[in-house]
Amino acid sequence: MLESLFQLAGPVQALCATLMTWALTSLGACVVFLLRKPNRNVMDAMLGLAGGVMVAASFWSLLSPCIDMAGELGMRPWSTALIGFMGGGFLLFWGDRAFTHFSQKREATGKNGRSAGFKRCAMLVFSITLHNIPEGLAIGVAFGSLAYGLEGSTAVGAWMLAVGIGLQNLPEGMAVSLPLRREGLSPKKAFFCGQLSGIVEPIAAVLGAILVMHLQVCLPFLLAFAAGAMIYVVVEELIPESQTNENKDWMALFTLVGFSLMMCLDVALG
Repeated sequence: MLESLFQLAGPVQALCATLMTWALTSLGACVVFLLRKPNRNVMDAMLGLAGGVMVAASFWSLLSPCIDMAGELGMRPWSTALIGFMGGGFLLFWGDRAFTHFSQKREATGKNGRSAGFKRCAMLVFSITLHNIPEGLAIGVAFGSLAYGLEGSTAVGAWMLAVGIGLQNLPEGMAVSLPLRREGLSPKKAFFCGQLSGIVEPIAAVLGAILVMHLQVCLPFLLAFAAGAMIYVVVEELIPESQTNENKDWMALFTLVGFSLMMCLDVALG
């Protein structure tokens, strides 16, 4: 069975692999169905946990591969990472300001809390989705390079990369769905948004497999860009909001737990 799978065209294998990563994202998002009655302490702890997951993912899943890949492609690693990282951060910065500007009328009518919650949800979903695009491209590049006979390219290696990213997607699906549940979304809606953040991976993977020789140059920038966007959301929204809890020391501890969880997955899975 494995031999017949390896005989498929690179884009087809990339699609199959990222459908698996999407399924694991959905599995992580399923945790919202286990929380029947959201508790403020539990939800704030999960917000801190999500922040820790995203900080760890921004380095081990994005910035570190960006620096390594930039060096392999003959680019300046520090400038590539800097430009991409700040680009992602500034995109979220201006998006935040634009949302605040357009929501002023709603705030004036007494809907400030709802607007703030919606903004937090939108930024969270956008940043995780943005993070999944370069991951999908990376998988697509790995499978697409098989057709070109690039050095070090093997079907087993490409599938191991997909499995590693898929396992990392488990806590990422949770990192989206739980904060959305905290903001008052129903379990079904929170799950839908959580799994939806992973649907971009199959699309990006197929594109990456088809355009592998061109996208390799862009991939380091995209990795750093996604990292900047994620860090902005964590610093601007997730950590400050979790620290409004009276038990903020426990919330900080959960942030460390989330960071440790993602760090161990990334390092263990390479």
